[in-house]
Amino acid sequence: MPATTKGTRLKAGQSVRRYEDERLIRGKGRFVDNMNIAGQAYLHFLRSFHGHARILSIDTAAAKALPGVLGIFTGQDLLRDGVQPIPTAMPFTRPDGEPASSAPHYPLATDAARYMGQAVAAVVATTPAQAVEAAECIAVEYEELPTLISLKDAAAPDAPRLWEGMPDNIAAAKTLGDAEVVEQAFAQAARVTRLELVNPRLVGNPIEPRTSICDYDPESGRRTLHAGHQSAGRLKGGLAHVLQADPEDFHIIIQDVGGGFGTKTPLYPEDATLVYAAGKLKRPIKWRSTRSDEFQATLHARNQESVAELACDADGKILALRAETLANVGAYLLNPGMFIPLFLTTTVISSMYHIPALHLSTKCVLTNTAPLGAFRGAGRPEGVYLTERLVNQAARELGIDPIEFRKRNMITPEQMPYTTPVGESLDSGKFAEVLDRVLEQADWQGFENRKATSQQSGKLRGRGLGCYIEWTGSELNETVTLQAEGSGALTLFSGTQAMGQGIATSYLQILSEQLGLPAEQLAIVQGDTDRTEGHGSVGSRSLFVGGTAMLSGIEDFLKEGRRLAAEELEAATEDVEYEEGRFTVKGTHVGIGLFELARRQAGGKFATKTKKELAGRSWPNGCHVAEVEIDPETGQVRLERYFSVDDVGNAVNPMIVEGQIHGGIANGLGQAVLERTVYDEAGQLLTGSYMDYALPRADDLPVLSGSLFEGAPCLTNPLGAKGTGEIGAVAGPPAIVHAVLDALRDHGIDRIDMPLYPQKIWEALNTSA
Repeated sequence: MPATTKGTRLKAGQSVRRYEDERLIRGKGRFVDNMNIAGQAYLHFLRSFHGHARILSIDTAAAKALPGVLGIFTGQDLLRDGVQPIPTAMPFTRPDGEPASSAPHYPLATDAARYMGQAVAAVVATTPAQAVEAAECIAVEYEELPTLISLKDAAAPDAPRLWEGMPDNIAAAKTLGDAEVVEQAFAQAARVTRLELVNPRLVGNPIEPRTSICDYDPESGRRTLHAGHQSAGRLKGGLAHVLQADPEDFHIIIQDVGGGFGTKTPLYPEDATLVYAAGKLKRPIKWRSTRSDEFQATLHARNQESVAELACDADGKILALRAETLANVGAYLLNPGMFIPLFLTTTVISSMYHIPALHLSTKCVLTNTAPLGAFRGAGRPEGVYLTERLVNQAARELGIDPIEFRKRNMITPEQMPYTTPVGESLDSGKFAEVLDRVLEQADWQGFENRKATSQQSGKLRGRGLGCYIEWTGSELNETVTLQAEGSGALTLFSGTQAMGQGIATSYLQILSEQLGLPAEQLAIVQGDTDRTEGHGSVGSRSLFVGGTAMLSGIEDFLKEGRRLAAEELEAATEDVEYEEGRFTVKGTHVGIGLFELARRQAGGKFATKTKKELAGRSWPNGCHVAEVEIDPETGQVRLERYFSVDDVGNAVNPMIVEGQIHGGIANGLGQAVLERTVYDEAGQLLTGSYMDYALPRADDLPVLSGSLFEGAPCLTNPLGAKGTGEIGAVAGPPAIVHAVLDALRDHGIDRIDMPLYPQKIWEALNTSA
């Protein structure tokens, strides 16, 4: 595959090696924890060990007397200084029509601690050890309160309230569809399939824990926050709101980020407290989350329980779908928490199928657990899992082959653009063709031979299919600046954010192709609010939104370049052409190089800024096939084969796209088989380390065999690209769960909730026997 060596002119569509990687594998990464600022102090948080408790008093006198302690802050201190709750405003309402709400989420707990791990005090000291020691000397008097962990318990009308400002624990709710029309469809159905489905609570676990360091400028009072985050702009705006300051009082710098997966999207209490403390003490302060902190206080994900039904006629055509879902949002609303179940899950629930009518009722429930938010897929895995499980089970109950059942109900290319039951517009897709391709690649017809081989060794073998469609895009506008310098460099300033996904390489490919410049003359700058603006990288938006903005930015840049070149060449602007780094007058050899033109401008450079709004979202889709082998003696599941065909539109860098898909499949395997966050009835986190929380390892995965389908380019952006960062996490769980259930079907087992631990399977096999 091509490498980005000197003189290389890149093109979109090439599997170019990631240019970011050499610096990182040589240990030259610029992660926050590698940074230190002269004179910095260290911050440590005292966290509640209760699941739910009223704070009666906090005595900091003994802690303040210890050597090295520079300051101790409590929630009441922040309140006195006018610090505001972390913003959560979204256009959703509670069942009574009032705006969605939870207890005010202050950076430090004020009246009560509502989940284990909530920060109740912050200590700043000259060394990390001194900060930890002082925190241990703070005396907090608590009054324990009733703790709610179970979704059903918390949603009950007579449940104890997490916050006295609400009549119950329903933070937000939403109903979609026409209940009467759906009821009529169910009344006419030849078969109704009903399932109770559980999506377990997950922790994102990026390899780099959250770490921040805040510098303080004594002359201007400006604070510069270096953070591992997914959006510098969001962080700046959030801090301005919470600390009631001018946004320009803050400078956010994000360099290398060791994975995000959505967990580094929101403004967290720790960052707000850190920046507040740096301003109060007027000095740089550093904070680093421990892995224990990550499990306790970094947002959790998934955690939905649904009762879902599918109505079909005798020919296997879907008539209607309805579902009631309880979604855990934790103790506080933390963006984008309620957006996930109320919008993202419901948006994809019809998937690639023609479902004439649906009715969805979703409630966001407050519990004494860590706040929930985005993690790879964010709502789409929950919605797709619900529908795929229903589709697979309905086919079985009707006696129709699951492949045939899906094809009978798939949206066809001729129906595009297709309006879904929730009003979204699908622009492109060839779903049946994608399905046929993956079945061929997986040798679906040869399964019985492989099953017989497994049986000879005493193993059970099953195969499963997972089809999906995914909403991608989040904010549909982005801002870019292109700047040419007389020194011979062209720089793209983008509001998106790299965090390991290879986006800079893909951007270089587009820039190099469009401008005809070699890679070594190009640079990408992200994550600096003094130089960039935009929405960051969330919802698989970086390429198809950020890349589209870049294309528009290139047009504006070349338009300005032609204008400037016309002045230098004493020609009409419309007579100036651009090709491979040079402006020339049509029909002549008279011209000027791009960088020479820049050198002649004021300051030796020129730049243009462009904000681009897209017409619509992208809808990646595909089908995955999993084959598993189960040892009936232990219940151990082994993923033996995995195949995928994914419609990604036009792939700018197929190798990077495939890598993103593979990573998502690993996440999907984790959710299906291994991962689950557990609290006990008192709100104690029982899975607070890798001793108790299992992640997939390399040997848990087979060789992943996949191909990209580029036969249906996205029509909402000029690249034709579709967002691909979360695909595997969406398709993986249903494919793997279906494979396990297929292996167990002969034993009369048709339900086991994720994760499919060996113990669950062993118990099911022995109970059925």
